[in-house]
Amino acid sequence: MVQIICSAKRLLMLVLIAALMSGCQVLGETDSGDGLMGTGDLGLIIERATGSLLVINTTSHSVISRIEGLGDLSHASVVYSRDARYGFVFGRDGGLTKVDLLTQSVVERVIQSGNSIGGAISQDGRYVAVSNYEPGGVKVFDSTTLELVADIPATYIRENGETAQSKTVGLVDAPGNRFVFSLFDANEIWILDMPDGVAGDKPEVTRFDAGKAPYDSMITPDGRYYIAGLFGEDGLSMLDLWDTDAGVTEILPNYGKGEKQLPVYKMPHLEGWTVADGRAFVPAVGHHQVLVADMNDWSLVDKIPVQGQPVFVMASPDNRRIWVSFAHPKNDVVQVIDSQTREIIRTLEPGQAVLHMEFTPRGEEVWVSSRDSNRVTVYNTRTLEPVAELDAINPSGTFFSSRAHVLGL
Repeated sequence: MVQIICSAKRLLMLVLIAALMSGCQVLGETDSGDGLMGTGDLGLIIERATGSLLVINTTSHSVISRIEGLGDLSHASVVYSRDARYGFVFGRDGGLTKVDLLTQSVVERVIQSGNSIGGAISQDGRYVAVSNYEPGGVKVFDSTTLELVADIPATYIRENGETAQSKTVGLVDAPGNRFVFSLFDANEIWILDMPDGVAGDKPEVTRFDAGKAPYDSMITPDGRYYIAGLFGEDGLSMLDLWDTDAGVTEILPNYGKGEKQLPVYKMPHLEGWTVADGRAFVPAVGHHQVLVADMNDWSLVDKIPVQGQPVFVMASPDNRRIWVSFAHPKNDVVQVIDSQTREIIRTLEPGQAVLHMEFTPRGEEVWVSSRDSNRVTVYNTRTLEPVAELDAINPSGTFFSSRAHVLGL
């Protein structure tokens, strides 16, 4: 009788293991033991070299599983469905992949372009938009089925009169079920207004002239200002989404005037720049500086010297500290700035080739990926000391499910 019971238990264990292994590689525990699991403390880490994702648990500092077969993830990003169950992964090869955090599996995958550079999900969660280099433009998909809803080519007229398509960059979601993005080659900013579900309604596009070569962008937390960084000139272009009749205005003009610009090894990511205490902290292109602007009039009030060219300039959720990562060749450190004194209070060394940082929803920790050290280091944001390390294969972006409830990510 004892032998029969042991055999039955062994069989049940094998069945459970087989079910969990379906569509993914299980690396850790998936729940607290009652068979149920929420998604609030889950997230995804991009393993860029292998085309795979790690499903992680932020509470237990653990890797739940690995999802494979997502193509070229060399410049990948993730957004989440409203219920935070599904992640939408934007790959460099034009792949749009929908993954399920609970089953740790691929739900659907489409190759929608030849070269893409990120995406966004609409305010109501119905649409997923992808920003493309080749062919230049934005494609919008149904978030449930990944069926194509709209194809918006980024066409413009060159100086010689020829019609061309521009690379699109800096795609964000905005209030009112809108997407906003920039045209790198056309020096423009477009608003894509998606229909609210009324039969016969079609997307509408509004165009604005911008500065020279917008390369990335961000939207302020209240959804009012869309700001594009400019590769072709010192300054930024800003569009007030509450008053679009005013058009695009230039802010922080000539912030590098009189200074020698250094070679740019990696473009800063404006999506990761910071608004804290009425100030905007902005990475300076071609300078070893973090710029500080007064958000009342967008005047430049300070330049904080840092150890290299900043890529991400991010505030902890309480806005007390600013975390800065850097471009090659000094990309093995992270510097922490006090937002009030604007002084560097600590230089951390998480590993080689730091590529991304992500704060837990309430800001008690930050996860820092080090590509060439094959690990993600978790820091306590109060003590600035490491509290955990996770093994990962060439990790880049870390994206927590809390992003489902944040505008513009």
